[in-house]
Amino acid sequence: MEFPKYRPRRLRRNERLRDMVRETSLSPTNLIYPLFVGPGKDKVQPVSSMPGVAQLSVDRTAKECREVSSLGIPAVILFGIPERKDPLGSEAYSDSGVVQMAIREIKEKVPGLLVITDVCLCEYTDHGHCGVVKNGDVDNDSTLELLAKEALSHAKAGADIVAPSDMMDGRVGAIRKILDQNGFQQVAIMAYAAKYASAFYGPFREAAESTPQFGDRRSYQMDPGNADEALREAEMDIREGADIVMVKPAMAYLDIVYRVKQKFGYPVAAYNVSGEYSMIKAAGQNGWIDEKRIMMEVLFSIKRAGADMILTYFAKEVARGLRGQ
Repeated sequence: MEFPKYRPRRLRRNERLRDMVRETSLSPTNLIYPLFVGPGKDKVQPVSSMPGVAQLSVDRTAKECREVSSLGIPAVILFGIPERKDPLGSEAYSDSGVVQMAIREIKEKVPGLLVITDVCLCEYTDHGHCGVVKNGDVDNDSTLELLAKEALSHAKAGADIVAPSDMMDGRVGAIRKILDQNGFQQVAIMAYAAKYASAFYGPFREAAESTPQFGDRRSYQMDPGNADEALREAEMDIREGADIVMVKPAMAYLDIVYRVKQKFGYPVAAYNVSGEYSMIKAAGQNGWIDEKRIMMEVLFSIKRAGADMILTYFAKEVARGLRGQ
């Protein structure tokens, strides 16, 4: 292609031309909105490190879901903050747990909204780790039974998709088995297939009250330097029954999103995590960046890399922008 016959600027002259030839599209239907559910009634507890995000009581969660649905966002993912914690995270798989109550309330008040649930123990254990601790480390195999119980309790409450985020080996197979044995073959699994041991999770740990009380999670979450391992993790989860595979975080791991999508062709989710959100919010509030343009640029990059769906705290803002509100 030679200048002047080919002039790329011809198709950049105005917004309609740019819209017409845009290669990557973004829609509210690509978005999943994370929500933090806590105890009490009519409670909204703002998360100081995440402007615009709050812990919500069950009734407030349902109210928030009505707004989410009205914006054309198809799904929420729920994280629970229990009233009490213990070494085995028993509130995670209690029928009267906050997430289980929230699922039932949402399904009653906003029946068309898809409900995804985070399946992990870190929010529910008094030590803040994602499983059963034995001799100072998380014991993989004894944790699987509890994760399976948690997923089953979510399915019984009405969850459409369960999303194991713990990174225990074999947890997708254990969850698929217990769901199928109990008649929940239709409940899908969104596996956190490549979840990295990332510093980008900092604000989330305030929101979910899940900071480890000792050590860290590097013995079970992935090393940031590894990419081939992510493909092995995704392949294992798919073989065990995952319907959707996730990469987390998104921005620093777009190469992983791309490689997972290219290799497997499965539905891929990417989590635009709390630290990514909070950095943009902080810079925007300080006037250092154009927050709305950066927000859209980041989400386009995630979609362009191959993500079919994006979990993001920006979901409502993006949906409003796309709808011209």
